Amino acid sequence: MILRANTLTNAMAGFLVAVCLTGGHLMADDATLVIDDRSSGDYSTGTGGDWRLVTDTVMGGVSNGQLTVEEIDARPCLRLRGEVRTENNGGFIQAALDLETSRVRDAGNFDGVVIDVYGNGETYSLHLRQDGLWLPWQAFRVSFTAPPEWQTHYLPFAQFQPHKTSASLKRDRLKRIGVVAIGRAFSADLCIGRIGYYRAQ
Repeated sequence: MILRANTLTNAMAGFLVAVCLTGGHLMADDATLVIDDRSSGDYSTGTGGDWRLVTDTVMGGVSNGQLTVEEIDARPCLRLRGEVRTENNGGFIQAALDLETSRVRDAGNFDGVVIDVYGNGETYSLHLRQDGLWLPWQAFRVSFTAPPEWQTHYLPFAQFQPHKTSASLKRDRLKRIGVVAIGRAFSADLCIGRIGYYRAQ
């Protein structure tokens, strides 16, 4: 397939420059922090922590999924696939990354999460968990659509909505990022490329 170029905002341009200049890590002017650029070739990230699959079976659900390391349209990625089912109060499969270091747990100087995705046209969610959230269903959530081509999404922290918590999002106390197929019965197929934090320019 031929990839279509997305319109580059100043923020995205800064993101691409950061990746080119730093090999997928912190840019010199601190404008972008790439948590994972998929250069590891496995489930690990360059900033500490490993991706893992979590499904609703931990809560009695019956959804099934798999998380694999792949290459889609010549780009390395994690591929989250499976069937989301809503029986037994279930309804999700998730690629979860525990943030292991203070470097990636503190996004206080950034404006949101940037993620490259390639999907099947379905809508997915990005979930953030922070210190003080102990119940597995508590998170801050925002949705995005993943078309069947590579696309970059900028997801401002201001758009993340609290789910089953009265807490406010604390960007400097993050502890997990989850990319989630959730909320309805459907076939999930989502490839995750780079993911990180960005500052709007």
